[in-house]
Amino acid sequence: MDFFLPSGNSSKESESCDLKWWQLSLIGVGCTIGTGFFLGSAIGIKITGPAIVISFLLAAIGTYIVYNLLAKMTAEDPQEGSFCYYANKAYGKWAGFSCGWNYWCSNILIMGSQLTALSILSRFWFPHVPLWIFAAGYAILSIIVVLTGNKGFEKVENLFAVIKTSAIIMFIILAAAALAGVIDGDAKHPGFPGSARDWFPEGFKGFWSSLIYAFYAYGGIEVIGLMATRLKKKEDAPKAGIIMLIVLVIIYVISLGLAVYMASHGAFNEKESPFVTAMDNYNLDFFPHIFNAAIIIAGFSTMTASLFGVTALLVTLADDGDAPALFSKKIRKWKDLPLPSLGLATAGLIASIVTALLLPGKIYEYITTAAGILILFNWSFIIISALRILENKVFGKVIATAGLLLILAAVSGTLLEKSIRLGFFVSLIFVALIAIVALIMQKKVWKKEGRSSYQK
Repeated sequence: MDFFLPSGNSSKESESCDLKWWQLSLIGVGCTIGTGFFLGSAIGIKITGPAIVISFLLAAIGTYIVYNLLAKMTAEDPQEGSFCYYANKAYGKWAGFSCGWNYWCSNILIMGSQLTALSILSRFWFPHVPLWIFAAGYAILSIIVVLTGNKGFEKVENLFAVIKTSAIIMFIILAAAALAGVIDGDAKHPGFPGSARDWFPEGFKGFWSSLIYAFYAYGGIEVIGLMATRLKKKEDAPKAGIIMLIVLVIIYVISLGLAVYMASHGAFNEKESPFVTAMDNYNLDFFPHIFNAAIIIAGFSTMTASLFGVTALLVTLADDGDAPALFSKKIRKWKDLPLPSLGLATAGLIASIVTALLLPGKIYEYITTAAGILILFNWSFIIISALRILENKVFGKVIATAGLLLILAAVSGTLLEKSIRLGFFVSLIFVALIAIVALIMQKKVWKKEGRSSYQK
């Protein structure tokens, strides 16, 4: 079994294409549910109130549009490079190069952020253990999972998907039991909003700003795009995405709806999961421990999926000439392990961890916000690439445009929230640096090669 699939239609590849659509859906759930939902949604509730449910519905629509277009391109022309390949195919080398490094940088930052969060959450049980010990431990475990290759990664993500989903379902059941009076407690619930003011207690500005947190909770479809080439039937990619999103929307909306029904939006904060906040007034001593463990699993799962994704993508970038050739080398004796690619990702992860532990929390929050925005920039590239590559009818173009507008709303909303505004400008710095390098490559390398677009 190869660590990463080869290009072309070799017999080796056909043997590796053994993934069923429901397995890809389950991996999608595992890669998507992370601390962005378990913790980030609390910030979203805090700045907008019950309208966070509407934010998540809108983000689900935007996510579906992006994934559906990515899946269609994958079914029509399955390639390892996924969205980077399609950007390259549609607009030339600069687009593929920019998408690849944009994705790589954003995920390195996200991994460092997740790892720091995991370390802090672990001190819930071991308050005197230094953060760096937890960070090092989780990083090593994540690298071990990636070293097991495709099969090992799939098994771990499937297990984590079940655990994370079960934790959310457990909250839904306990919340329903509490509301039915089965569980004792002295909570007074605000209930369902009865007016527009109750839905939007922070006004439209707060609602607009909350969109970024909703979109962030759906982040992870890029990894699914990278793994869609392993489907037995490539045409099943859209179906896998639809089922994945249906599952996510159901559990997201129901669980968040119960949370805002059971507690006022002023009670939520970024230091505690909204589901723990909702159950605060009930005698359930075990609940904070179980949910803390669930959040740790969620964060570890997301971090590992990101590490897997950036390692795979850097190999493809190197093969395409968008990264030094060194990073395409693999160890044939051990599952074709791309050690240089994994090594660079690990180095970036370590640097990100050090940054997270040394810099004040707020500063690093800006950086991770920027990482989320960079991911949405790539989602935009997926849409505009599909508009050029696929044969879209008028209705398809309207839907794609709607997706772009939703993403624009999420990104621009960060300018309205003071606590994360700087993250928008940090993201522009990353985009500018990548653009400058792409411009240099265009003049010094690609022009000499005589290639303006990807050639297989």
